[in-house]
Amino acid sequence: MISEDAQDRTLDAAQEGDIEALVGLLESIAPSIRGIIEPKIGRKHRSMLSVDDVMQVTYMEAISRFTSFTGGGARGFRAWVTRIAENNLIDAVRGLEAAKRPNPSKRIENRSHEDSMVAMVEAIGVTVSTPSLVAHKGEVISVIQQAVSRLPEDYARVISMYDLQGRSIEEVVEELGRSKGAVYMLRARAHEHLKEVLGSESRYFTKVE
Repeated sequence: MISEDAQDRTLDAAQEGDIEALVGLLESIAPSIRGIIEPKIGRKHRSMLSVDDVMQVTYMEAISRFTSFTGGGARGFRAWVTRIAENNLIDAVRGLEAAKRPNPSKRIENRSHEDSMVAMVEAIGVTVSTPSLVAHKGEVISVIQQAVSRLPEDYARVISMYDLQGRSIEEVVEELGRSKGAVYMLRARAHEHLKEVLGSESRYFTKVE
């Protein structure tokens, strides 16, 4: 691992917009984060989730949310990325455990594409106001579509296949070439991004805390 002073300089470059510096910084701190995460993956989940899965989604999230990092130098950045990795692991395990006791009522099936979109955003904690849906349904759907289109590609593909098309986790895993744990992580992060974006559209949506 490079020295902390060197990491501080690399972080400064990244905050000035140097994406290669950001990628290099993530690579330099990866071994320490892997060392924290790998022992936390329980034996019963290792066939469906690896530390590589966690790290890949963590890199995506760290890059997409880098502007929200508030400071603390390289040490603070390492702690921030570690929290992202730990949250990803928690969401992966939750998804894997929930899959053992699926609740059919929570899957979006036998609905039109528009109704599936509304049901999905309400399932993630964003309420669509009834007057808006009645009077401006086309605009509401357009806002949801635009929000989905702005997600990182893998995030958008996961929720499109699993949440909107109602495809099985096995189908999504096969099409994306990801593990089950990785798919559940991607889905959790996609939901989180959508909730933030749609919650800011107060004309139509209310974020439920």
